[in-house]
Amino acid sequence: MIVTIWTQLLQDAIFSAVPAVGFAMVFNVPKRYLGYCAIAGAIGHASRTLMIDWGVPIEWASFLAAALIGFMTIGFAKRHLAPPLMYAVAAIIPMIPGTYAFNTVIALVQLSATADVNPELIATSVANGLKTVFILGALSVGLALPSLLYYRTRPII
Repeated sequence: MIVTIWTQLLQDAIFSAVPAVGFAMVFNVPKRYLGYCAIAGAIGHASRTLMIDWGVPIEWASFLAAALIGFMTIGFAKRHLAPPLMYAVAAIIPMIPGTYAFNTVIALVQLSATADVNPELIATSVANGLKTVFILGALSVGLALPSLLYYRTRPII
């Protein structure tokens, strides 16, 4: 049981590091920083997978994983005197909910192709659309929150 969880997390980390590096290359991140983008993407996505396995809803798991990526990339940025978003944007890309967005669009296209109203199709499109929006919101707020807390010049209270 424990071995399968670790192999699943390792596989998840490897397969999420690849698109993180690919998008970092698209965003013209210097070569010496590509490894850090891969590490942040791998740890972020693997932590989200682990939280989902523990029963955390995907929206909250995405929020916490994005916050983890935010804190990691602030550390990378301080070490290399580079902007944290250089690492963070590429690392967050593998967590974008493509499947839910795809299912939303497919259901909407099927709705527009039929003449009658199908309640099941409407429910599918609304459920997948809301899940997509909430995951994207969780990713954006989770990624922004560490910077808001770390670079704050005034006390919180």
